[in-house]
Amino acid sequence: MATHAIKVPDLGEGIAEVELVAWHVQPGDTVIEDQVLADVMTDKATVEIPSPVAGKVLALGGEVGRQMAVGAELIRIDVGASGETEAVRAAPAQAPAPAAAIALAPAPAPAPIPPPVPTPASAERTRPSSAKPLASPAVRHRAALLGIDLRQVPGSGDPGRILHEDLDAWLVRRHAPQPPTASPLAERNDEEAVPITGVRRRIAQRMQDAMRRIPHFTYVEEIDVTELELLRARINERWGAERAHLTLLPLLVRAVVLAVPGFPQINARFDDEKGVLTRHGAVHVGIATQTPAGLMVPVLCHAEARDLWSSATEIARLAEAARAGRATRDELSGSTITVTSLGALGGIASTPIINAPEVAIVGVNRIVQRPVMQGGAVVARRMMNLSSSFDHRVVDGQLASEFIQAVRASLECPALLFVE
Repeated sequence: MATHAIKVPDLGEGIAEVELVAWHVQPGDTVIEDQVLADVMTDKATVEIPSPVAGKVLALGGEVGRQMAVGAELIRIDVGASGETEAVRAAPAQAPAPAAAIALAPAPAPAPIPPPVPTPASAERTRPSSAKPLASPAVRHRAALLGIDLRQVPGSGDPGRILHEDLDAWLVRRHAPQPPTASPLAERNDEEAVPITGVRRRIAQRMQDAMRRIPHFTYVEEIDVTELELLRARINERWGAERAHLTLLPLLVRAVVLAVPGFPQINARFDDEKGVLTRHGAVHVGIATQTPAGLMVPVLCHAEARDLWSSATEIARLAEAARAGRATRDELSGSTITVTSLGALGGIASTPIINAPEVAIVGVNRIVQRPVMQGGAVVARRMMNLSSSFDHRVVDGQLASEFIQAVRASLECPALLFVE
């Protein structure tokens, strides 16, 4: 028996280990060349591992969730199994065959049965419970990010292929409210152990590492966005149908872009092992985005070269790609400063965690209307807090406050957003 060991490949970018997030084969399965065997996850993306040979799977290198070093044995394949199977299939029908060959011989084809006519009440195809789920690499990638076992998802494609729409429907069913128990006051003693794997584990590791290595300090400033919101409403009323709809984020990104030339220490990345701070002329803004798999940070590249509508269009595209699990490694890498917002749920203040190796993150809290003293009178104004965190090793408190004041000046007088 000739065997072939497939090892975890070197994926570049200094990656020393990966996390095993999905197996697409099991021991005993026959595989062909270039068939996807497993999915592994790096810090930025999920990567499919194809088979360089054909044969039968002998053993798997570990369970889903295991951390594996580059070069570790991922899977072992009997490369002689493929040829033996083909030889059996090619044997003459009249010749006596050994028991092993009889077991592998295909059964006679049944008489054709007219396909059933699909009805509106049942459009999903079914497949045997033991069959490998059929899905495209993009669907498998998204399922891995969402922590979905494709064997549990009914496929509506032909023949039983799982589509993106099937993942959406499965998520809706999983999160549907459960019917109330007979007695709402009944005691509950159930518990569930949920392994932290995949994207969720990466998020946990990065957050823990950032808090352990970076001495954070948070600066909160109150901003009057009344005029900004009036301007945004008028712009959307005038151009919303023919251009991208403007949310607050493109306006905030524009204010950050205008502020950073005066504060190059802010738009920077710090390599604490080498003791080097790299200041960037380009402004690559990370947009913290909540997805079903957890928090991801797609990157709006070269925000300094974009107008409001270009930024709005790209932010919307990146957010949708991240939520659908289609964001590429390049779209999730290279940010120089990050913006985070919880929208209407943003609270009145927060303490955002820096997206290392950056040195600053600007957090947006919710907009509320409240009474404010202006010109000796009490007037209703729309107010919002910016809660921003900085790396105190390279950013002093005065520098951080001056930077936020520059951002505030542009937001409170929005005409400045259109002046270079």
